[in-house]
Amino acid sequence: MLNIVLHEPEIPANTGNIGRTCVATNTRLHLIEPLGFRLNEKALKRAGMDYWADLDVRTYINFEDFLEKNPGAKIYMATTKAPKVYTEVQYEPDCYIMFGKESAGIPEEILVNHKEDCVRIPMVGDIRSLNLGNSVAIILYEALRQQNFAHMNLEGHLHELSWEQQ
Repeated sequence: MLNIVLHEPEIPANTGNIGRTCVATNTRLHLIEPLGFRLNEKALKRAGMDYWADLDVRTYINFEDFLEKNPGAKIYMATTKAPKVYTEVQYEPDCYIMFGKESAGIPEEILVNHKEDCVRIPMVGDIRSLNLGNSVAIILYEALRQQNFAHMNLEGHLHELSWEQQ
């Protein structure tokens, strides 16, 4: 099972959307406090829709608590400061992909200790960053693609027409 880690997320709608993506991909969500919202906030539940109840979510009081409770975890850190693109690494089936808070990203004091595992999403010009939910989806789906979307539905069906009739 893949793991998404949000370090001090601030916007409940982003976390709700990420939670929904985690349910759709059978990914565990880890939230490192302080959070910019309460877990029972309406905006969080609205963004996560009725999927929130099915989410495997864990919370931690700080990054040290996260490390203590997940010893030996392989952690990739998404940051605009990384020299390596997210497609240049091979994601292990049980790895952790960490994202920082919307206003500041992952603190540099954490990044410097994980330089080799920092990845970035390419962007044009002076754009500061992408939306957190979009960034999670981009990197998470690359990790899932590398694992051939194991245990996921790979085929859909139209109700009115089948693909063979076209």
